[in-house]
Amino acid sequence: MMNRFMQKAIKEAFGGIEKNHGGPFGAVITQNGKIIAKAHNTVLRSNDPTAHAEVNAIRKASKKLSTFDLSGCEIYTTCMPCPMCLGAIKWANIKTVFYGASSKDADAIGFRDKDFYEKEFLEFKQIERAECLKPFVAWSAKEDRVTY
Repeated sequence: MMNRFMQKAIKEAFGGIEKNHGGPFGAVITQNGKIIAKAHNTVLRSNDPTAHAEVNAIRKASKKLSTFDLSGCEIYTTCMPCPMCLGAIKWANIKTVFYGASSKDADAIGFRDKDFYEKEFLEFKQIERAECLKPFVAWSAKEDRVTY
């Protein structure tokens, strides 16, 4: 019997495909055995390269729970999360990721996941560090800051 949360993620993926919102990706976030949020990829609909299913689901769950800290939640996603989504999952404090297809499966149908793992694709150049540290100092001095 298929996991019911993954089944919902798959349904989300099909819904996004049928509406031409984006690729074959769906995600569901749960807490204590209940669905908190579900979403699909909307990169094409929104012209937003960050509108992956996992990020969309995290945004919905955070709004619903009124918190950026999704500790205690789990995510079910139809494909192994890309590096951006892994970063979002980490920042949200989600500790468990259930996934279906692999990054190789995504690569096989034209997605660029492999590029993130096998190629150098960015050139990093540090500039204006001293000036950029000024807001860091201001943040550190805030007595009412909330660390996340």
